[in-house]
Amino acid sequence: MSQRRLPPGIVAVEPGVGQESVWDYPRPPRIDPVAARIRVVVAGRTIADTLQALRVVETAGAPVYYLPPADIDLAHLRPTDHSSVCEWKGVASYFDHDDEVHRIPAIAWAYRRPEPGYGAIRDHLAFYASRVDEAWVGGERARPQPGGFYGGWVTDAIVGPIKGEPGSQFW
Repeated sequence: MSQRRLPPGIVAVEPGVGQESVWDYPRPPRIDPVAARIRVVVAGRTIADTLQALRVVETAGAPVYYLPPADIDLAHLRPTDHSSVCEWKGVASYFDHDDEVHRIPAIAWAYRRPEPGYGAIRDHLAFYASRVDEAWVGGERARPQPGGFYGGWVTDAIVGPIKGEPGSQFW
């Protein structure tokens, strides 16, 4: 177990067999290869399916899965003018989904020119589990990271508390 530095009053859940604590994830974030199949479904259609995903893990957050563009149906993804900045990874560019029936703003984001140390995720897309119909890690349907701001995917393989839950805004 790593040295956990939690905010005052916060108690980390001890991970069980096969689980990880988000409090054991590093800061700055780390990129890990993913052995599991990662899938994204919108309107009953699989729009992303890969065995080549990468995940970014950071203290207190659920893993964020980055999928290579070759394994994504890009036909209905439209780049937007929206951007945000991560102190570690750099400037993120966003994508809307629009198939003329289902329009989903800011469904995914990517780092086109990531900061040094994060080049492995260049041009890979990360999807918000809260904005797609289904987000799958292996055979488990992932749940959105709490709070709406963060893009992590929550599975039974992680324990928290997880940033985004009520009272976590200053973590």
